[in-house]
Amino acid sequence: MIGQWRLRAAFAARLSRMYGREVPAYTTLVDVAHEVNEDVLRKRGADAERLGSIGRVTAERHGAIRVGTPEELRQTARVFGALGMRPVGFYDLRDTPSSALPVVSTAFRPVAEDELARNPFRVFTSLLTVDDRRFFDADLRARLTAFLAGRELYPPELLALADRAEAEGELPDADAERFLDLAVRSFALSTAPIDREWYAALERVSAVAADVGGVRGTHINHLTPRVLDIDELYRRMTERGIEMIDTIQGPPRWPGPDVLLRQTSFRALAEPRALRDADGTVTRGTLRVRFGEVEARGIALTREGRALYDRMLGLVDERTAHLTAARRADVAREVWAEHLPPTERDLAVRGLGFFTYHAVPGRPRDGARPPADLGGLLDGGWVRAEPIVYEDFLPRSAAGIFRSNLGDAGSRNGAQEGGSYDADRLSGALDRQVLDPFTLYERQRDRSLALVPRALRPQGVS
Repeated sequence: MIGQWRLRAAFAARLSRMYGREVPAYTTLVDVAHEVNEDVLRKRGADAERLGSIGRVTAERHGAIRVGTPEELRQTARVFGALGMRPVGFYDLRDTPSSALPVVSTAFRPVAEDELARNPFRVFTSLLTVDDRRFFDADLRARLTAFLAGRELYPPELLALADRAEAEGELPDADAERFLDLAVRSFALSTAPIDREWYAALERVSAVAADVGGVRGTHINHLTPRVLDIDELYRRMTERGIEMIDTIQGPPRWPGPDVLLRQTSFRALAEPRALRDADGTVTRGTLRVRFGEVEARGIALTREGRALYDRMLGLVDERTAHLTAARRADVAREVWAEHLPPTERDLAVRGLGFFTYHAVPGRPRDGARPPADLGGLLDGGWVRAEPIVYEDFLPRSAAGIFRSNLGDAGSRNGAQEGGSYDADRLSGALDRQVLDPFTLYERQRDRSLALVPRALRPQGVS
């Protein structure tokens, strides 16, 4: 019998091999990420594994897919449910400045600490907001709805196996093999001819809309390894002649703690696709929809920490409105130094970062009583804090990656109402709850804190 985490690990590995065959530059990205990680591990030793073992970091991947309807989203949730992955977080990319991105998103991932340690595979999944009148007028909306209703993303056999794996937590070997084969094939790039005129009509609204609603299936549009030094990876990829996007999205590189998520990618490639003209003629053309992303993960921030992060981004925007991208990076480092604590200890004490807390063996000493405050416990060596890695995404960074790869072309009618989307509405579309990532981190922190008083209590005291 193959349990869910082994199914998840096998699926991630097979998906990675498939994507490498389809997008060879991705294999280069993975190779360079491994080289950088090995170099960082040699230089920094155990400190390099403070946010995850090198085994976890090496195996870690996140993917991204896009679907067109709530029913397709529900079916996607069933497939990922078989792998022990649940929807976490709500991301609304529709109001991204200067871009036409008619999607809302969630991320399917494991949520338990032991499951994340075994394999943290996650998939950022976007739903096309067909009912958003800012992007789709009545005629295009009707045509798009009819097109999406006529396609099938996942074969019934796959969905039946997925439901069984989710309900039972495992599959027999032969069924597991069949599930993996069908699932990986479902995310491969389709070779079916694309209606050139229909694709172009959607592309005038949004390149993302065309990629979702202009083809007969879904596919992985990027697959992302994790790297321990994303700036060094960017430099090495550029040296190898791989065209990277202009910036690294997310927090700047600075001397203090790494927080949240930094991402970059090589640019979407012009890939051969079969295109059908109005007269039925099929010709070879090219489309740019897939790219290779890489990420560096840092410490998860609390609600207060995220509010501070958003304020810092606003300050950077204000100060760099008319500056170059290179100067923006300098300003971002200045803002970080002004506002973000320079040490993990201060992140913890000020309640800005998530950590787990563990009593240090050998305490208490000489009958001393432990301090009542967290700062005293940490400074006195009574307790150690271990950072909780950020497992989720940043909507602004995700939109920046999309925009850098697919361009700013598109249209959005600001005179129309966009329609309200939130986590509750997405939960209804999924027929399962979208989990709040802050709540998950808080529970992990609070479970560790609950164990500290007992561990520090002098022997013989109940």
